[in-house]
Amino acid sequence: MDRSENLVLKDPEPRIHPTAELKACKLGRYVSIGERVVLREVVVGDFSYFERHAEAIYTTIGKFCSIAANSRINALEHPIERLTQHKLSYRPNEYFRWLGIDAAFRERRQAKAVSIGNDVWIGHGAVIMPGISIGNGAIVGANAVVTRDVPAYAIVAGVPAKPLRRRFPAEISARIESLAWWDWPPEKLAKAVPDMQALPIEAFLDRWEQDPS
Repeated sequence: MDRSENLVLKDPEPRIHPTAELKACKLGRYVSIGERVVLREVVVGDFSYFERHAEAIYTTIGKFCSIAANSRINALEHPIERLTQHKLSYRPNEYFRWLGIDAAFRERRQAKAVSIGNDVWIGHGAVIMPGISIGNGAIVGANAVVTRDVPAYAIVAGVPAKPLRRRFPAEISARIESLAWWDWPPEKLAKAVPDMQALPIEAFLDRWEQDPS
């Protein structure tokens, strides 16, 4: 971190609650992981955060994502085509000494990774099913169950989740995508925050598309 960035931002190291459980994860700068969060093989982009009791596995998450409490990303799949769907068949090592984890089933789960874009809000208690892709700027409502891909800047809710509306007209969404503000350096973000707070979205885009920094 150079001196100018140090003047703008606090310590960039991820903040991980001592009760959280992480395995084989990669965390970006300023990431926050809350109480009793469980993550397995998850990549979390800069500034994204997980609130308490959330879980995720085999997932890539972009920058500036807000993951609410009690949400579940890439919910567990069971082999319902087998004699038993119980974990006896794919994690027998929990019960028997000489039987190992079913590697083929694990690879099947890993192949159905979830992809979440930048600036996505996952609401309280939402469940994202395996293999789902969620676009930039999307919102998933509280307690929704997402069984289909979610387009960028769409708002979905319900069981199963269905589109409610778009956050912005298509033209505005395209301008935000082109701006890609989530990739700005911290110094530029710090300068832009007052305009984010005060300006209507079109006025913000008009100003910052000209790159006044």
